[in-house]
Amino acid sequence: MKESSTPIRRQYLRIKQKYPQAIVFFRLGDFYETFDEDAKLTSRELEIVLTSREMGKGHRVPMAGIPYHALDSYLARLISRGYKVAICEQVTKPGETKGLVEREVVRLVTPGTVVEPSLLDSKTNNYLTSLVLGEEEVGIAYVDITTSEFATTQVSLQRAVPELERLNPSEIITANSSELSGLGLAAPVTRLDDYWFEPEVAQKTLLDHFGVTTLDGYGCGHLPLAITAAGAIIHYIEETQKAVLGQLTRLSTYSTDSFMALDEQTQRNLELFRTSHLGMAGGSLLSIIDLTKTAMGGRLLKRWLGQPLLDITGLVKRQDAINWFYDNMLARNQTISWLGEVADLERLINRVKGNIALPRELITLRRSLEAIPELRQILGDDSPIEWLREELKSCPDVVDLIAEAIAEQPAGLDEGGVIRQGFSEELDSLRQTSKNAKQYLANLERQEREKTGIKSLKVGFNKVFGYYIEVSKSNLGQVPQDYIRKQTLVGGERFFTPELKEYESLILNANDRISELEATLFRQVCHQVGAASERILAVANALANIDVFSSLAEVAVRYSYVRPKLTTDSEVTINQGRHPVVERSLGNSSFVPNDTYLSNDDAQLIVLTGPNMSGKSTYLRQVALIVLLAQIGSFVPVISATIGLVDRIFTRVGAREDLAAGQSTFMVEMVETANILNNATPRSLIILDEIGRGTSTY
Repeated sequence: MKESSTPIRRQYLRIKQKYPQAIVFFRLGDFYETFDEDAKLTSRELEIVLTSREMGKGHRVPMAGIPYHALDSYLARLISRGYKVAICEQVTKPGETKGLVEREVVRLVTPGTVVEPSLLDSKTNNYLTSLVLGEEEVGIAYVDITTSEFATTQVSLQRAVPELERLNPSEIITANSSELSGLGLAAPVTRLDDYWFEPEVAQKTLLDHFGVTTLDGYGCGHLPLAITAAGAIIHYIEETQKAVLGQLTRLSTYSTDSFMALDEQTQRNLELFRTSHLGMAGGSLLSIIDLTKTAMGGRLLKRWLGQPLLDITGLVKRQDAINWFYDNMLARNQTISWLGEVADLERLINRVKGNIALPRELITLRRSLEAIPELRQILGDDSPIEWLREELKSCPDVVDLIAEAIAEQPAGLDEGGVIRQGFSEELDSLRQTSKNAKQYLANLERQEREKTGIKSLKVGFNKVFGYYIEVSKSNLGQVPQDYIRKQTLVGGERFFTPELKEYESLILNANDRISELEATLFRQVCHQVGAASERILAVANALANIDVFSSLAEVAVRYSYVRPKLTTDSEVTINQGRHPVVERSLGNSSFVPNDTYLSNDDAQLIVLTGPNMSGKSTYLRQVALIVLLAQIGSFVPVISATIGLVDRIFTRVGAREDLAAGQSTFMVEMVETANILNNATPRSLIILDEIGRGTSTY
């Protein structure tokens, strides 16, 4: 039997049919409501009350809702758990059309396409990753739509998992037919129709997006799997966040051979980003060396830590820059102080270009750009960082435009006062008209009291009845004949006059036009500022580098790190090395330093023995961390060190079992060790912390 449903129910079902995989937040007045299975899921996940509503004769449906102003906090909880949410808004105001208010989905929010600052970690990239499996190779593309970072690569099957673990994506898209069970992916996976992963379709999608006839200029013309992954990601963003497509103007093709692969096991065992025990960021290596002042610098440092370089030239360039800040204390302190006032230019300019920036964010953008000449002066023109100074271009046209157009302390667009006086003659004229009319109304009460002799007479306004003259019951006999009755109250009556009506119309029309014109002018300013996004992103990149270099120099000064000598020899010599994290927890002078000498020629292996709690594990990790720090260009906690670059760090640490896979602790150890033996090269650094322990009673 056909369901007897209401018009609003039918409207909801039509919308839900288009977004079956998403939770639909359906706007009803001041609430976003969910229905049916969505309501049950939302009620459970958000711990809100599950109710029901009659939507047709004798037909009640489950329902759960949240206040519209609390959207971000509830959205964050759902997105963090891997759900997709379709935001369905009222696109016509009540009363504008007869019958049902029109509604449509304005955004599909997925874990990899979040743009709200409140839902993001400012110092962590939010990567959406596309995965294409070939017979022997894998295509990987990733994008952070909040920073416009878009890159693709084609890697071996063995290298694919470490690369995905490095990216730590919030969401992975792949074809319906892809078999991913053996990859052990932690991120939520979104499957798309195989059609979008057809090489010809994906290539055409990319060519159309960039408006080019070949992809050779992007370095991926000879990499079919990389092209397919990148094309599929463009399609997915077009489906979910079409407004941000224009921000993706560059595609970088990279090779994983240029940096050290760090698998998830090594990241966990060395506690690079989180502690292995509690999974907390505090107590990790990153938490010790991250003294960056900007979100851009924080994200860059995190990327560097996940991608140790194998190129000595690039590493020495980084060391030289850190060394300059290390030697120039005044410049370092001034730079660090100045960077503390800089906004997240990468995400700001993308919000501007995506037409979702707030007026005050433009002011923040302007203030950050205004100070660039001062920072250029601080940096001087010394040769080791001259390249940084050259990349730090000022943007006077953008600064001047925002200064001329946007009020210094703008309210929201709904409240007015966003566009600065003098920027638009038409807007200034409308404001003057409104001001004059309001001044007239301010004087009207005094004039009418004198004219009628009614001392308690009031002139007021409300949104329903507009402007009115209010007279109490006891004074109704003194009301002039030209007063026209508007509303009867318990204690009196409200009136209007033709003159009052005329001024009311003048004010309301002027206010409506002011709001409309301010919104139009603001959009135009955003469009003009957005046109400079490439320049501003280049400035943001330079600032991020400066932030990381000055931060690592400050780390070196505070914690007594020194510049290591880097070589291509197969030798690691550490004089009085210290564990960078443990020494900070123990306090100054409490850590006992240790020496290390490793060489393929005469000291390939160190067998370390000793009683429990004697520091064996600390020593093992300390060597790996010193090498790792050296290969991101950082100074290291030693008296002196010579580091022969390693191509990979392998770790096998602690007792762990995998009962779900039918593997005992011993078997896990053997599998992990076999993986190391099969993939290590003569240039790999391996640390084994306890292995092959027997369980015999002898």
